[in-house]
Amino acid sequence: MLIAEDNALLRAVLEGNLREIGYDVVVAIDGKDALARIQSGYFPLVITDWVMPVMDGPELCRAVRSLGLEHYTYLILLTSRDSKESIISGLEAGADEYLVKPVTPEELTVRLMTARRIIDLESSLKQSMEEVRLLTMRDPLTGIYNRRYLEDRLHQEVKRTFRYERPISVVMFDIDHFKRVNDTWGHLVGDQVLKACAESVRSGVRENIDWPVRYGGEEFVVVLPETDMAGAVIVAERLRQRIALIQTSVGDGAVTVTASFGVASFTPPDQKEDLSIGEVLLERADRCLYRAKGEGRNRVCSEQL
Repeated sequence: MLIAEDNALLRAVLEGNLREIGYDVVVAIDGKDALARIQSGYFPLVITDWVMPVMDGPELCRAVRSLGLEHYTYLILLTSRDSKESIISGLEAGADEYLVKPVTPEELTVRLMTARRIIDLESSLKQSMEEVRLLTMRDPLTGIYNRRYLEDRLHQEVKRTFRYERPISVVMFDIDHFKRVNDTWGHLVGDQVLKACAESVRSGVRENIDWPVRYGGEEFVVVLPETDMAGAVIVAERLRQRIALIQTSVGDGAVTVTASFGVASFTPPDQKEDLSIGEVLLERADRCLYRAKGEGRNRVCSEQL
């Protein structure tokens, strides 16, 4: 909770009332001071006097709304102006609520309860929207990222590659003879194999750095930021071995699979940023993958851009 009030006595009384009903309070001596505090830290609730030197309450409200803050700030104007025109003016400036002085502790408590309900609803809505956003980025079967996420984020990784002049590699792999698994054991077993492969890959790369993607069907991509060709080939070989060890139970037996890998790497030269590198990496990794299949499958082929 932040309060902006230039009158020391009124500020002390308001702060005391707020602390008594359970709020942690930060005080500002005017609108400019309050705005600086809002810019340096999040305050879900702000109570501001209308008349203040340097920057008054409506000016503060307009300034806060122009910041485009990530989380909503509920603004309450304190005013002795109870005319309809003044109230409309304050709300048009961006205030959510107004309180006419003198404010009783009972009224303050009730108005703040309303503010908290709105803030909580806004927070809940943001959380729900974030959950929906995350669902659109992940493959529903395996839980790893999907192709849409790859298309969006790969451009960002390429920008980062050029900015810091660090290498980037893409690993693409395909489960060998996967159609045979589906035809022999059914699609439910095929789905179990896909999930097991995805989990093996997810746990076999650097957490929060490398990111695996289900590219489509039985084909996967792993993006390896700040990884050169030698490092990427080591990662691909490790993943190839991990997948070959997977056993998916079927009746009294188990299904095993292998995978073929293509690796493409890029280290930015001293040249202008080229965002098409992402697509080129995918194309070259795909070409290496098919070369691995042509050479007998269950192996890693690579190419440096």
